[in-house]
Amino acid sequence: MVKKDKKSKTAEQKARVAAKQNKKAAQKEKKGKSKGNEDSDADDVDLETVLEEYAKQQALFLKVTEVVCEPPSPRASSTIIGSPSNINELFLFGGEFYNGALATFFSDLFIYLVSRGEWRRVTSPNSPLPRSGHAWCHGGNGGGVYLFGGEFSSPKQGTFYHYNDFWRLDPSTREWTRLETKGKGPPARSGHRMTYFKNYILLFGGFQDTSQQTKYLQDIWIYDCQSYVWHNPSLPPATQKPDARSSFSFLPHELGAVIYGGYSRVKATTAAGKQTKGGAQGVRSIMKPMIHQDTWFLRVIPPLPESTAGTAPSVRWERRKKPANAPNPPRAGATMAYHKGRGILFGGVHDVEESEEGIDSEFFDQLFAWNIERNRYFQLSLRRPRAINKKQPLAERGNAKRGRGKADEEELLRNLAALESPNLIVDPNAMEIDTVVEKAEEPVKPEQKTLMSMPHARFNAQLAVQDDVLYIFGGTYEHGDREFTFDEMYAVDLGKLDGVREIYQRELENWHGSEGGESDSQDEEDDSDDEDMDGDDLKGVPLPRDEVESVPIVVSENIVDNPVDAEDEQAEFTITDTRPHPRPFESLRDFFTRTSNEWQEMVLEASRIGDFGMENSVKEIRKKAFEMAETKWWDCREEITALEDQQEEAGIGDVVSIKDRGSEAAGGARRR
Repeated sequence: MVKKDKKSKTAEQKARVAAKQNKKAAQKEKKGKSKGNEDSDADDVDLETVLEEYAKQQALFLKVTEVVCEPPSPRASSTIIGSPSNINELFLFGGEFYNGALATFFSDLFIYLVSRGEWRRVTSPNSPLPRSGHAWCHGGNGGGVYLFGGEFSSPKQGTFYHYNDFWRLDPSTREWTRLETKGKGPPARSGHRMTYFKNYILLFGGFQDTSQQTKYLQDIWIYDCQSYVWHNPSLPPATQKPDARSSFSFLPHELGAVIYGGYSRVKATTAAGKQTKGGAQGVRSIMKPMIHQDTWFLRVIPPLPESTAGTAPSVRWERRKKPANAPNPPRAGATMAYHKGRGILFGGVHDVEESEEGIDSEFFDQLFAWNIERNRYFQLSLRRPRAINKKQPLAERGNAKRGRGKADEEELLRNLAALESPNLIVDPNAMEIDTVVEKAEEPVKPEQKTLMSMPHARFNAQLAVQDDVLYIFGGTYEHGDREFTFDEMYAVDLGKLDGVREIYQRELENWHGSEGGESDSQDEEDDSDDEDMDGDDLKGVPLPRDEVESVPIVVSENIVDNPVDAEDEQAEFTITDTRPHPRPFESLRDFFTRTSNEWQEMVLEASRIGDFGMENSVKEIRKKAFEMAETKWWDCREEITALEDQQEEAGIGDVVSIKDRGSEAAGGARRR
């Protein structure tokens, strides 16, 4: 009976995925009670010895090597990020794969070369040990990629090990460096999140598994990349702060960082429906899953210039209003990537009903953009290329093709030419650009299929944005007691939204779970399985897209805000925006050309008050002006796209300003 109670306690560990896996273990124990504890590996696996063996194997590598390879094997809880030094590269590290019987952890570092469509595997004599559930982020002003924590377990997940090591990856040399920091650092954990602010690395939340329970964390840690010190800012006792959680979204902000959502398990009491085998009756304590939907702003105030080196910045948590048009119903495992002032969210799962018989879950394949400043969600939909109006003159058809996403190569060259010009305010359209591109000897990029539907619904997919393209790697889907880790990767152009490129897609691995069981209980389950999972043979074949009800991706014409309980929420952190606004069908180049004077005046004004420093060259002023215009253009993308759709439905094409057309405006055109 003691062993039985111990099993029930371990069923409360890990977050949502582990809870399901422990439920399967409890079912297996019930079926094979006479077999005792022979399936447990808690007594015969020494994690310290296993990790030491991994370290010895790594030491056999004499230098950092990089070889072309096949795409990574399927894995969950890995991390993917765009290289901060090369827009043509993505980094993928770690993760775990569970096939229903054994868990395998990885310490591989993979590089995806976007222009070649090629994968490379990096081996190094000094790299982090195998793990999953870790976190990493860009280094901000310090450059590089920083990684902290994670977890490792025995093959049968009987014992767990949490890391508290801290690493830096040089994106150019692919070399890992373990950072030995001064003083105390964050405790070991997994499920946490990291982001950057100026020369600081911010770390929040996560969880720790103990022998008795899962402890969720709500501490904030700040790493100074210049003084190599971790700071744990203390907050006044009465100060509000986010509840403990893991698996939330943690995005950078020009004044600090923002948090949205997350997952945790909280203590709750429930009436015992029937008498347990131990004789307990009445009220019993359980760990209830909780999906957080709140939003917080972390204001970080750097120390004054005259402060001594290593002085910790001050921080303050500010609770924001509930986001407007947030994904509904609330969902766990919805991951988010940062892209130019907004968060791009994909997937997730909502548990409809939880009982002793199992959990009914609804999975999602929706794509959202969260505008951080406006605290508002916009649902994104794939859009077929715009049809050319045959009645338009040929000279006007080219203009109608503008404004769907990032500028093409010629537009980018014009922008660069504008920045390099010796004059302060320039007209990029008046420049002659040499668009001859040197033809380097590169392998032919493999052909990639384009889909007009989002990838299969899933949760905990890994997301990264590089060069305005969203990359979706892996993810998990559950059917009955089976858990499937997707072995695929997709790309979505966030500017055009003209389809989903399939980078690669492979068949799912076989599930080796306990579907066989003993005959006594299996006979009882077969009847329900035949009814609920008819034809559910997913071994070795791609998961069919019609396996679950998938929510169609549609952008509503009339967006209705979710009701906000003003009594429970504090005032939202807002900034009045008086900057120039993009027009429908206006490309980034055209927007900057039209408004460049105003942006440069803003930079000059900011320079006078010290935001950008006292001394700025003409080139720096133009560069900062373009960066501000680009941020504004992307910030308004969802609203402008909705206006473009409305105008297209009404038969309205590109809207051209009369004064912008110059001499062509004198041809008798009439304003209405």
